[in-house]
Amino acid sequence: MNTLDLIPEEVEKERLQEVAELAADAGPDWINNYKPGSFGCHELLDRTSMFADMLDQQIQRHPSCVANPEWFFLAEQAAAALRELYQQIGAEHLEKES
Repeated sequence: MNTLDLIPEEVEKERLQEVAELAADAGPDWINNYKPGSFGCHELLDRTSMFADMLDQQIQRHPSCVANPEWFFLAEQAAAALRELYQQIGAEHLEKES
């Protein structure tokens, strides 16, 4: 199954609203500055890595989180999602960059 098939309708609606706002603010060619292979995409890749590391070090490893199995598990899921996002962004970005 394609990941796109799993996206809830309300999430896609919110994404499309963001697309419309970006187009209104920066013009219809805004995507060219952020597509895979661009500096904007590289910036997203860097931020994703940074936030995954921060989540692991500052939230999941925080003593309050370690003390609570549910919180620790949720933090692990969030970190895993960011790591997967990093892998997917990186794969497309590096393919276009070379």
